[in-house]
Amino acid sequence: MTFSVVASDGSAWGVAVASKFLAVGAAVPAGRAGVGAIATQSWANLAYRPEGLALLGEGRSAQQVVDALVTADDGRERRQLGIVDAAGRAATYTGGRCQSWAGGIAGDGYAIQGNILTGPEVIEAMQAAWLGSDPGRPLPWRLLAALEAGDAAGGDRRGRQSAALLALAPGAGYLGGSDQLMDLRVDDHETPIPELARLMDCHEELFGPVDPDTALPLTGMLADEVFDRLTALGHPPTGSEPAALDAALAAWAGVENFEERLVPGRIDPRVLDALRTSPDSG
Repeated sequence: MTFSVVASDGSAWGVAVASKFLAVGAAVPAGRAGVGAIATQSWANLAYRPEGLALLGEGRSAQQVVDALVTADDGRERRQLGIVDAAGRAATYTGGRCQSWAGGIAGDGYAIQGNILTGPEVIEAMQAAWLGSDPGRPLPWRLLAALEAGDAAGGDRRGRQSAALLALAPGAGYLGGSDQLMDLRVDDHETPIPELARLMDCHEELFGPVDPDTALPLTGMLADEVFDRLTALGHPPTGSEPAALDAALAAWAGVENFEERLVPGRIDPRVLDALRTSPDSG
């Protein structure tokens, strides 16, 4: 019912999954930064998620965890499972009674698996896309590339309904308050993977990392422009000094959800573009 990729680039761990199944993101993916990631599917045993993460947290390898989980499960022949551990070791398992086509492949840093697929070409395309992706790109985009490749190769032979992506890294998450680099779900959609990609673009727009080298100094004519636009939008600076402009920009950004893209004394180009295109900004 599902195809997924579980992977690590050495600094982040994640899962991307798609299926003709309502809200697949509520069932398949699990992970913990610095510990590993898991995809459980095909008559998914949701207990694999907490139990598997606990075993990974003890330092067991991906293969050891797969072995422990399926050995203890009387329904193992219907299960499918992919795991990547803290060190990037990967393992995949497909029970003998999973609905065809079903199978998986694992390599250094990745495990790819699927069931009720159009054929093995889905897994092969996902592997090629993962291996061909730029190692320098953030993990979520490499996971998406593999998912898109699987979909283009045929994907779930029943059709499309949902997709999800979970990626974790130490110190990531909103305002650094969690390890969730990205956690997005498309629960019911005619084209779930393109919709997932759109949500990822939105996430990047609001919460993606800011390159300080591209942030523009809030001085001169640009400072005057930002001052006027903030005033028109109901967030007038209380003075002409840089701190007052920063405070007003932060007040507006907090309303528009750009608070993670603030740089004191400067303005991120994406924030500037949003300010310029805001209705009534002048």
